Amino acid sequence: MAVAALASALAVTPAVAQAATIPDAAPATAATAPTAPALPKHQLTGYWQNFVNNAKPLRVSNVPDSYDLIALAFANADPARPGAVTFGVDPQLATALGGYTDADLKADIAAKKAAGKAFVLSVGGERGNVDLSSPANASNFVDSVGKILTDYGIDGLDIDLEHGLNVPNTASAIRQLRERTGPDFHLTMAPQTLDVQPGGSYLQLIEQVKDLVTVVHTQYYNSGSMNGCDGGVHSQGSVDFITAQACILLETLRPDQVSLGLPASPSAAGSGYVDPSVIGNALDCLTAVTDCGSFRPAQGHPGLSGVMTWSINWDATSGGAFSNPVRAHLDSLP
Repeated sequence: MAVAALASALAVTPAVAQAATIPDAAPATAATAPTAPALPKHQLTGYWQNFVNNAKPLRVSNVPDSYDLIALAFANADPARPGAVTFGVDPQLATALGGYTDADLKADIAAKKAAGKAFVLSVGGERGNVDLSSPANASNFVDSVGKILTDYGIDGLDIDLEHGLNVPNTASAIRQLRERTGPDFHLTMAPQTLDVQPGGSYLQLIEQVKDLVTVVHTQYYNSGSMNGCDGGVHSQGSVDFITAQACILLETLRPDQVSLGLPASPSAAGSGYVDPSVIGNALDCLTAVTDCGSFRPAQGHPGLSGVMTWSINWDATSGGAFSNPVRAHLDSLP
């Protein structure tokens, strides 16, 4: 999600994101699954980095209040059990923070949830891949994710698989998790632009589970030019690039299930960073058909969900240069 990958409407190399190697989480029963906080009408999602790079390392307790939904990045594939994943505080992050334990993370999640914030466990990223090629692997995935969600008090799942997607087995695993955790389960997805073009793998998955989707936040970066719903090809980094692709999802999902994914700073992605004012224009165009570029949607969608960013850590590195203006603009929407 944070490394450059050039793409075009005809030939695209998948965009990628940082990931970390993390230990097994302690098992827990599904009977104690937490209740997910309700999201505001216009929400801001951010990814919390459970690894160390050039971005500012953060405890979850230090995630700014401007974020409503926090994606914990990432759960990793369990080498001992195909399809299963593991999760816990990355050792390098713990060192960088002067000591940060799994117990600390659980306490921080609980405190943030008490303040009305919601959490999803993100699966995938640049180096993360989960093998859901068989029903047995999907069952291992459900079992491991279900235990992690309960043990850490996490509200749901974020699908950020960027190296191939088995649509039937992923859809089955999502439905099994929903049955296991109950109706408060949050389901988010972070597809690359190519994957939500007509016929794309994520668009196929969305069709199968759209009744369970909380929000889909396409990564409008590390991409290149892409086709829009108007049939035109739009260049990355423009209002039209965002709005003309978002309308593809709006043809399949409710507006409250669609969010806009952008990097928090130029350092957060290889390409596709835009000034927060461009994000504001895209929001206004999609919600009220104002401040558009050359593409103008047929109607406004006032219920559009909001904005996602990679990442909270990169935003913190720049002193909130992304979240402060974007949060203010979201709060100004109808």
